[in-house]
Amino acid sequence: MKKILLSIATVLMIGASAFASGNNDGASNQVAVRNFKKDFATATHIIWEQKDALTKATFTLNGQIMFAYYNSNGDLQAVVRNITSDQLPINLLASLKNEYNDCWITDLFEMASNDETTYYVTLETSEKKIVLRSSGSGGWEVYSKERKTTGQ
Repeated sequence: MKKILLSIATVLMIGASAFASGNNDGASNQVAVRNFKKDFATATHIIWEQKDALTKATFTLNGQIMFAYYNSNGDLQAVVRNITSDQLPINLLASLKNEYNDCWITDLFEMASNDETTYYVTLETSEKKIVLRSSGSGGWEVYSKERKTTGQ
């Protein structure tokens, strides 16, 4: 299960957003399509993509773009949505402002899976890029870190 969650997070962090099709016919996992229709009955603008062992649905629900990931059995693995910093739990937002006030946020999303919510934030300066992860509202941990190269 942790491998699947890490795969989902990695796909999101890399920013893979090439979509296979604009309708349900683009999804090779028809069980996932049926389950999606039950899970998100009022969803619109559904786009399907097959990524390795996961089927990804990109859709709009209540005016917000969201992503649902289903395994090969058609079971929902995670739901992801991009959020703004003011949607973070207060202690996580305060921690970012206190510990990373020299960085700007370039990506921030919330992932719900197995009754647990995990937040991922990408922070950047001119010299570095850091991805932090927080399970719930307990605090941040470094997920990845890289130094930027200057000049070419």
